[in-house]
Amino acid sequence: MSATDAFRDLDAYVRLPRLGGLWLSPDGRRLVVGVGTPDRKNTRYATALWEVDPAGERPARRLTRSAKGETAAAFTPAGDLLFTSARPEPDPADDDETRPALWLLPAGGGDARVVAKPRGGVQGLVISESGTIVAGSALLPSAGGLEADAELRKKRTDAGVSAILHEGYPIRFWDQDLGPDRPRLIAGELPGGELPGGDEPIELRDLTGHAGRALSDEYGWDITPDGRTVVAVWTVAERGGSERPTLVAIDVATGERRVFADDPGHEYAQPRVSPDGTKVAVVVYRRSTLDDPGDEWLALVPIAGGEAEDLTAGWDRYPYGARWTPDGAALIVTADDRGRAPLWRVDAATGEVTRLTQDRGAYGDIRVSPDGRWVYALRNAVDSPPSPVRIPLDRAGDAEPLPGPAPAVAVPGKLEEIAAEAADGTPLRAWLARPEGDGESPLLLWIHGGPLGSWNGWSWRWNPWLAVAHGYAVLLPDPALSTGYGREFIKRGWGAWGDKPFTDLMALTDAAVRHPGIDAGRTAAMGGSFGGYMANWVAGHTDRFDAIVTHASLWALDQMMTTTDAAFYWARELTAPRLEASSPHRSADAITTPMLVIHGDKDYRVPIGEALRLWWDLLSRAKNEDGSSPHKFLYYPDENHWILKPGNAKVWYETVFAFLDHHVRGEDWRRPELLG
Repeated sequence: MSATDAFRDLDAYVRLPRLGGLWLSPDGRRLVVGVGTPDRKNTRYATALWEVDPAGERPARRLTRSAKGETAAAFTPAGDLLFTSARPEPDPADDDETRPALWLLPAGGGDARVVAKPRGGVQGLVISESGTIVAGSALLPSAGGLEADAELRKKRTDAGVSAILHEGYPIRFWDQDLGPDRPRLIAGELPGGELPGGDEPIELRDLTGHAGRALSDEYGWDITPDGRTVVAVWTVAERGGSERPTLVAIDVATGERRVFADDPGHEYAQPRVSPDGTKVAVVVYRRSTLDDPGDEWLALVPIAGGEAEDLTAGWDRYPYGARWTPDGAALIVTADDRGRAPLWRVDAATGEVTRLTQDRGAYGDIRVSPDGRWVYALRNAVDSPPSPVRIPLDRAGDAEPLPGPAPAVAVPGKLEEIAAEAADGTPLRAWLARPEGDGESPLLLWIHGGPLGSWNGWSWRWNPWLAVAHGYAVLLPDPALSTGYGREFIKRGWGAWGDKPFTDLMALTDAAVRHPGIDAGRTAAMGGSFGGYMANWVAGHTDRFDAIVTHASLWALDQMMTTTDAAFYWARELTAPRLEASSPHRSADAITTPMLVIHGDKDYRVPIGEALRLWWDLLSRAKNEDGSSPHKFLYYPDENHWILKPGNAKVWYETVFAFLDHHVRGEDWRRPELLG
C-alpha cells in the first residue's frame, strides 16, 4: 500500500510513522530523531530513536527498540547519547520497572545502560561543554533530596494514599494532575565530559529544593558552557490566583538563586544561553489586557545583570524556538507568517531579521551545525508531514531533504490558496485542500484552535487529507485572532470572539463556495478547542451548513473560564459582560443544524462540563415526541483535549465521516462497528 492510499484506509493511516524531536551531537556528525508508531495493543504511540546522516549521504538507521519507547534527552560532550525510557533493565536493582530512567547509548556502539533513575523521572536535560548536567525531576514537597523522595513515595504507596493537598493555583494542566510531586532541578557532573565507567551511575543531587510551582519544562532552562550557572524561567505567584514567569540564574555549586529579569507587565520563556555564556536570548511577552492582545519579541539579557536589549520588538511577528549560531552573531528562529512558519535569521547586534526559507513550510526543532554552515530542522507543511531537512546558512538555497526513517507521504489531493475581504476591508486568506479532478465536492469548513493559531503546518490529529480522500474539499481559514498577520489582525477579534472571527469565517466560506470545484449546496463546519467554540457559535448564528462537528468545545463561557486550568490568563481579556456577550450557549434556542459533540473526560483545558452542558441544551430542546434528535455525542472516558490512542483516533474519523455523510450527502447513518 502506498503512503497516498493510507489516507483512504484509517488502519493504515494510524500506522504511518510520526517524527518528532531532533538532536545534534556536539561534533555535528550525528543527528537523532524520534519516530512514533502504534504499540502492539494499538493503545499508544511508542517512540524509537533513529540516526539521520547530517550530510544526507547514508540512509537512516534505527538506534533503539523497546515496547515502552524512548525519548532522546541530550548528547554528552563525548558524543554519547542520553535518552529516557521506562523499558525494563536487564538486571533491575528493584522491582519497579515502569518509571522512566536515564539511559546511555555509547557513541562507539554497544548496549544501552541505565545511568540514573530518579523516582520523579528526567525532563529537559541540558549538558554544558564542561560536562555538567542539569535536568528537571519531580519530587514530593517535603522530600529533602532524591533518597528522601524515594522513601516518601514508598510510604504513600504502602499506605494506599493518592490524595493531593493544594495550597495554590493551578491544580491541573492540559491532561495532568499537578502534584503531589512538583519539578525541581537536579544536577550532576561528568568528569572531563565523560560518563562514569562500568555500571557506575551518575550521581545526581537536588539543586533547588522544593520550588513549588516555580519550574516547568514548558518554560524551560539552559546552562552556561562552563557549567557554573543555570538560567531558568522561575514562576512566582501573584494575587488573584495568577502567576508571573521571571528569569533567574542559579549557581550550580551552591544552589544560590538570583533574579535578573522580573517585570509585572512582562513574562519570559525559552531561555537560550549565548555561546560565550554572558547573555541569554529569551522570548519576552508583554502581558495582554482587556484592550490589548499583548506582544512578544526576542530579547538579550546579560546574565550578570543589566538592562534587556529588545532585538525584535519592532518586528510584527512572534518568534519562537530560537537557537544561537556558534559564533554568537545571530539567532535562528521560527515565526508564523501568512499560513506558513519560515525560518528567520535575527542579527544579535542589530536585530535585523532575514527570512531564510521561502517555501510554504513550517519549521521546528531547530539545530545549528557547530561549523555554522547548516540549520537542521523538521520541516512540515499543510500538505507534508514532518521530515528532517538542512538549510544552508552561508548561501541562499532551499531546504535540502535528508534521508529519513519514514517514507515520503503524497497527499490525495491538491492544495490551493484563496483570498477574501473582511467586512472592515481587511485582506483574508485560507488554504483549500480538495480532491484531484474537476468535479464538484462538498465543502467542509475546518476551524483551527488557539484562538491564537494558524493553519500553517501538518496535523496528525486534525488531518484534512483524510476528508479529502473521503471526497470533501476542506477550507482551512485564518480568521481574526490568527497569528502570522500582525498584532492588529489579532486585535480585531480580541475580547469579541463571536464578532470578526465569525464574519471572517463566513467571508472566506463565501469565497470558497464560489470556487468551480465546490458544491455550494452541500456544506458542513467543524472545529476543535477554540475551533469548537467557533463551531458552536456558527451553529447558533447561521443555518447555512448541513452538519456541524464540535470537538473539545467551549459552550458556556462563564462556566468554562472558571473551571479551565489557567483561568487567570483568560480573565485578562474577558470580563463578565464579554463572557456573556460571547458565550455560544446564549443562542442554544436558535440551533437547527445537526451537531456531533465530541469530548474527552480527561480534558482539563476545556473541562468535560462544557460538553455535558451542550449535550443537555441540545437534547432538552428536541421536538420529537419519542425524544429522538439528529445530534450525537462521541464521548471518550480515557482521552484528553486530544484523541491520542491509535484505535480511538480511528473511531474519531469514522464517526465524523459517517455523521457528515449522513447529513451532507444524504447517505444512511452508519454506526462505526467498533462503537458496538
